[in-house]
Amino acid sequence: MLEQGRNLAAPPADSDEFTEVFELLYELLADVIKVRQPALGRYVFSGGGAAVPPDLRVPALQVTGIWFQLLSIAEENVAMRARRRLESTGGPDQVTGSFSNVIAEIAAAGVGPEELARALAETEACPTITAHPTEAKRVTVLEIHRRIYRGLVGLESNRWTPRERDALRRQLRNDIDLLWMTGELRLEKPTVEQEVAWGLHFFQETLYEQAPQVMESLSIALARHYPETPIPVAPVLRFATWIGGDRDGNPFVTAETTRAALGEYRRAAVERISARVVDLIRTLSISSGSVALPAEFTRTLAEVIRTSGSGEEIVRRNPGEVFRQFFVAVLERLVATGGDTSNGAKPYGSPAELARHLFSAEKALAAVDAPDLAVMRIRPLRWEVEIFGFRTAALDIRQNSTVVNRTLEAIWQQLDPGVPVPEINSRLWRTRIGQDLAKAELPAVDRAALPAEAAEMMAVLDVVREARGGPDAKAIGALILSMTGTAADVLAFYLLAAYAGLRQGEEVNGAGGEEPVTVIPLFETIEDLQAAPGIMQELFAEPVVRRSLRARGQVQEIMLGYSDSNKDGGFLCSSWELVKAQKRLVEVGRKGGVKICFFHGRGGSVSRGGAPTGRAIAAQPAGTVGGRLRITEQGEVVSSKFANRGSAGYQLELLAASVLAHTVKSPREPLPNAGHDEAVEALAGLSLASYRKLIEQPGLIDYFNAASPVEELALLKLGSRPARRFGARALADLRAIPWVFAWSQNRHLITGWYGMGTALDSFLKVRGEDGRVLLGTMFEQSRFFRLMIDEVEKTLYLADMEIAALYAGLVPDEEVRDRILGMVRQEYARTVKHVLAISGESRLATRFPALYRRTEHVRPMIERTNRWQVELLREFRDKGGAAAEGSQESLVPLLLSMNCIAGGLGWTG
Repeated sequence: MLEQGRNLAAPPADSDEFTEVFELLYELLADVIKVRQPALGRYVFSGGGAAVPPDLRVPALQVTGIWFQLLSIAEENVAMRARRRLESTGGPDQVTGSFSNVIAEIAAAGVGPEELARALAETEACPTITAHPTEAKRVTVLEIHRRIYRGLVGLESNRWTPRERDALRRQLRNDIDLLWMTGELRLEKPTVEQEVAWGLHFFQETLYEQAPQVMESLSIALARHYPETPIPVAPVLRFATWIGGDRDGNPFVTAETTRAALGEYRRAAVERISARVVDLIRTLSISSGSVALPAEFTRTLAEVIRTSGSGEEIVRRNPGEVFRQFFVAVLERLVATGGDTSNGAKPYGSPAELARHLFSAEKALAAVDAPDLAVMRIRPLRWEVEIFGFRTAALDIRQNSTVVNRTLEAIWQQLDPGVPVPEINSRLWRTRIGQDLAKAELPAVDRAALPAEAAEMMAVLDVVREARGGPDAKAIGALILSMTGTAADVLAFYLLAAYAGLRQGEEVNGAGGEEPVTVIPLFETIEDLQAAPGIMQELFAEPVVRRSLRARGQVQEIMLGYSDSNKDGGFLCSSWELVKAQKRLVEVGRKGGVKICFFHGRGGSVSRGGAPTGRAIAAQPAGTVGGRLRITEQGEVVSSKFANRGSAGYQLELLAASVLAHTVKSPREPLPNAGHDEAVEALAGLSLASYRKLIEQPGLIDYFNAASPVEELALLKLGSRPARRFGARALADLRAIPWVFAWSQNRHLITGWYGMGTALDSFLKVRGEDGRVLLGTMFEQSRFFRLMIDEVEKTLYLADMEIAALYAGLVPDEEVRDRILGMVRQEYARTVKHVLAISGESRLATRFPALYRRTEHVRPMIERTNRWQVELLREFRDKGGAAAEGSQESLVPLLLSMNCIAGGLGWTG
């Protein structure tokens, strides 16, 4: 056992429900350390006093990282236990955010079954998995984490003998030992193909299975709270992904990698469905002599057998076992759908065709008085097919408007040699796009004669065209245009699609054939969010957009960027501009007869839109969800939510139920308080001015680069994408992820609070006591303002000005260092004072016991790691940085320190 400083790392005695799990993991890790690195005993779990010798820095950081990982696994396990205990003692309605809880509230509010059925019919929640470079864990490590979690679940049971329990503990210890021996750092940057495998890991481990379970939870909740009127249940979940399709700033995502990714997603889905069908073949040994089959199923059976390629053999091999005959024939057709047509079977033309066949079998079982077999065996598979299809997730294609416009420019230069191309986004540019879009037929483009960038862009659109003709027309999601600044940017993307031969709008049978081309504008900066309503109003007047909207049922999806707007305007201003943009866009859509569906580009940290799912959705403006919502699940958020089945099911249900709750409840809520909105508008403006004053300070970029590990981040091989969009070193081109990452690592965390203190201070100086009363009222009554104060308070709690000062010591220019750190410290003090005054508390995070408990457990180890990192940065840079051979001795511990701090805080960026 390691006794030194144990109370600083283990949970306090009053956290009884956590103590047992934490104590177990602590003891097992201590035992591993005793064997692997016994000299660490006096350093690792101490509060930070003893200096670790240089030869022990790497193992010390490794143990610190492992301990943070184990704490996260333990917290997830205990949270799942708590939900189960709550449901067992109080019933499923007591589990906040579940369908039972939400539908109970809806029923209690007097919502009739017809109204609820209409809301459910339009409810669609879409998690979108992205490989943003914020996930520090390899798939191998994730698999070990999964085994540890399952080991903890196994130990929950009281049925084990002492011998069996000891064996389970030893297995847990072995997996912790494997964590030590595996190593967390990637030796090479992951390829796009490895990122695709990383994303599929979560589908194969949890999401395929849990999504149908969410539908079952919905079905049960409806039956309990609306027993008199059966309400139809259709899938309210769908999935999308950017992995293999997001080429914005990533030169490694090519047309070929996108084609390969589509193939992997299709293969995984077909193999999953096929495995489930094999289970049904083994299970459903029902004889035709014992039941009277309905005529509809008999016809479906004949159809499936006839198209299986081996009907006679199937009947001969399974005489009288009609359901086995049926599913063997289905399996043969799935083999052909997967690409192997040597069996002579007819591939499925669409997932809908397979779902229709499964529904026929489901109804047949119910008709022969085996409804539980239908519900428990076939219905989950049908829901899987309806949710995941033959695609797993729809692959979005994202590209930057700069690349799209340059590609169109290159095409025009080729088609009209010697004729000057209009300046991009000029009036003539816009006119030329409109003229080309109006043409019945466009001239062919010689791809080989295009510049490499343009040729690659068109090759990607060729892949899109191919995929739309495959077995799942929804395999491609949307064309997402980053940094949309004008309507012409969006129309240019539509025009490129036309040059690539992608049919659009009413030329496409969106119901049963190809999906219509969909371009989703992504509004990211403050300026673009403010311009968005005007841009969409202009687009809705364009014939190509109107045709596309008609093919999509008059629904327009719009993506909102949290990261860049935050980098541009700070936390409060960005959040408020996002709210205003949504309200204005919904109104533009209403006037144009278009339903707006928002796609929220949230990240894990508060400054990138991260917030508790249920509260974040509830705080959206009334009428802005309307049944449909997409949200990015990025990097480490994916593993924290979806690594384990119970948590994955809960997170999916929470998302879908929150969308339904907002859809049903928001029309019933009172109109927004104009005085509250006016106050937030004033606060946002004041916050923006304060934030811009900081980031426009002379020397700010020098301070940022020196006082953080942002330059060294590129050496931490998190993702395939470069850290900067175009290789520039200006703040405007720096991606928001490293911006947030760096301010988190050095514990400034300005991206989650800076500007709020000055805003509140100035507001109260003008409004006086009336303003103080108003802020208190808003804290109690405004979901948006309460969420802002809560998330700012959490971020302030994680920030540390003493640690920040250590990093500032790395800045060589004393004047720059003192000026900028002084501004940060003063703003921090102001913000803490006003946030506590509004909340009525005497110290930060008192209102968030789970955050407080976790942070206090790990704070000493994070602080020590921060101190190590400062030393390592100085040492690494003094030895010449990445280019110098002598610096490599410092590199591994430096990279490990980044992982440790990210693990301790709970996010990278």
